[in-house]
Amino acid sequence: MNTSNYPLEMVLDARARLGECPLWDAENQQLYWVDIYGHRVHQFNPATGDDRFWDVEEVVGPIAIAGEHRLIMAQRSRTAFLDTQTGAIDVINSVEADKPDNRFNDGKCDSRGRFWFGSMSEADEPEASLYRYDPDGSLHVMETGLTISNGLGWSPDDKTFYLTDSPSQKIYAYDYDAETGEISNCRDHVDLRGEEFFPDGLAIDTAGCIWSAMWDGWCVIRFDPNGQEMLRVEMPVQRPTCCIFGGEQMTDLYITTASVGLSQKEIQQSFQAGNLFRVRTDVPGLPSHSFG
Repeated sequence: MNTSNYPLEMVLDARARLGECPLWDAENQQLYWVDIYGHRVHQFNPATGDDRFWDVEEVVGPIAIAGEHRLIMAQRSRTAFLDTQTGAIDVINSVEADKPDNRFNDGKCDSRGRFWFGSMSEADEPEASLYRYDPDGSLHVMETGLTISNGLGWSPDDKTFYLTDSPSQKIYAYDYDAETGEISNCRDHVDLRGEEFFPDGLAIDTAGCIWSAMWDGWCVIRFDPNGQEMLRVEMPVQRPTCCIFGGEQMTDLYITTASVGLSQKEIQQSFQAGNLFRVRTDVPGLPSHSFG
């Protein structure tokens, strides 16, 4: 195991229950992130250290920029727009309302502005799915039979799509057609069965490597384009949840973390749980895309 010597810093004492789904706004050099169980969408300014938030009424998962002063988000059983000037919420559609044990968990936009978002079963059943919501208003079911649809992304050449199903301890790879948005030929890309931790959210760098946050693993692992482990960024918290590249050079890896579900003893060992961290890397990451 190769341990990274990249400098790690805690940049926000957030104490989130379930920090997740970071999103980099390159135009304004800001980081959006969510506290799923806190029902909040946050905006963090790395230059000043200021963090503001919007209460969005219920659990909130993946977000993406959807125009000036607007985000698109997936919540428990709906997608909606959030006006970041007024805090107003405009519901788009209802999804999986017939599955009360499900909620939406992770997602992001592809290079063509389509919003991909996946659900998870809080009852640990294979009842979760992956969806694609297109700018024309159409909704597509892209994958089914998942338990926790998690970290997803695309290779630098836009020909491979990656999707994590956390309980299976796998990151899958699919052939991806950027023109149509279709995926096919699912295969195992990273197999962590036998480990005591679970792959969560991920980011991809310009070399085609995956950086995956490891729930209960105290680390973020970088995998090469063949799915082999390259290095581990050790964390002072038990439950890293997701990561995204940002900064002016896109070499800052921001990492969200969680405190939810930890015992008092575990919290004492992981007293910075729920905070926001940053790692300065030497490789740039791929940009976050906007809806539309």
